Amino acid sequence: MLQNATVVPSHPNSGTRKCIRQQTKKDDARPGCSSVAYGASEEIGPFRVNKTGSSLYLNPDAWNKEANILFLESPAGVGFSYTNTSSDLKTSGDKRTAQDALIFLIRWMSRFPQYKYREFYIAGESYAGHYVPQLAKKIHDYNKKNPQIINLKGFIVGNAVTDSYNDGIGTITYWWSHSMISDQSYKSILKYCNFTSEETSKKCDDAYSYAVNYEFGKIDQYSIYTPTCPTSQNNTVKHIRFKNLHMISGYDPCTENYAEKYYNLPEVQKAMHANVTDIPYKWTACSEVLLKNWKDSEISVLPIYKELTAAGLKIWVFSGDTDSVVPVTATRFSLNHLNLSIKTRWYPWYSGGQVGGWTEVYNGLTFATVRGAGHEVPLFQPKRAYTLFKSFLAGKELPKH
Repeated sequence: MLQNATVVPSHPNSGTRKCIRQQTKKDDARPGCSSVAYGASEEIGPFRVNKTGSSLYLNPDAWNKEANILFLESPAGVGFSYTNTSSDLKTSGDKRTAQDALIFLIRWMSRFPQYKYREFYIAGESYAGHYVPQLAKKIHDYNKKNPQIINLKGFIVGNAVTDSYNDGIGTITYWWSHSMISDQSYKSILKYCNFTSEETSKKCDDAYSYAVNYEFGKIDQYSIYTPTCPTSQNNTVKHIRFKNLHMISGYDPCTENYAEKYYNLPEVQKAMHANVTDIPYKWTACSEVLLKNWKDSEISVLPIYKELTAAGLKIWVFSGDTDSVVPVTATRFSLNHLNLSIKTRWYPWYSGGQVGGWTEVYNGLTFATVRGAGHEVPLFQPKRAYTLFKSFLAGKELPKH
């Protein structure tokens, strides 16, 4: 473990994997999901939850082998986090989330001073494409005016919401190029939808709804080539087919259900010193209240990228290439508008003797794809994600063989 680095995954999954299955709007990766439920329990944490939902097992590809990891549950209302002012749950937004996270980190460093001044990085995915750079800017601005107790060196984000217009166009392009929607729907969505406006027209909504609810079929939009979790285990034939697919892919599509069962166990909550306020609802991976009441969301975080790359921060952006919610095309379209000069041209990178994905290194930023990974990259391709993370921390380009 690196003793001089700390990584804060700020909502490693802030998309709505469980909360919104049928997508009828163009913003299906929204805030409100738990870092503990997804990042810690499904992806990069030291433990995974067993199928019974009652015990844990070691994660061989945990990121805390390389750095100290601090999982942050925010904004208030996510997971076991709470507020004494109930109205806060209906007034959350990007700006307050970033400010609250900064205050938390300053106080956390004060309480655990041994971590002050160590190399510090932020990581996240999905809607954390907003949280991570926004928090990084907050820290950067704070450090200009105060003693630099948070030694921010950079951040890394995956399948990240970045720029409304380019993300929107890139998402529709992914759907069409991967044969998920018809030519007619593709043209209709591009014609009737304004990707920079929060308001949508009826023609836009109708085009989206038809594409998603009729043309997609019953797929996992966050991982279009893996099986979905069966709705009923009583169907013997369906269950057998699912088991075979699970064995082949090495991925369990029902994994998100296990954490919800585990974290509702009284003995688990007691051991974690969680739910000490006796929250009047069942613990869930995502907060419906926050999803419905988000007050401000930046149209684009690209200006923050420009500022922080110019300031010399290390920034990596990666994309699992089987995610249709915040797909690789969306991220590429967005990053292209930074107009960064190329340092190392596009090449395949390797992990375990196989192509792990493709990458291009720019002056100030590295972009990488992860082959065969969905929205939660470390869940679908843990070894490739681990290689990616090690390279990021080491400041080395991804391996060419």
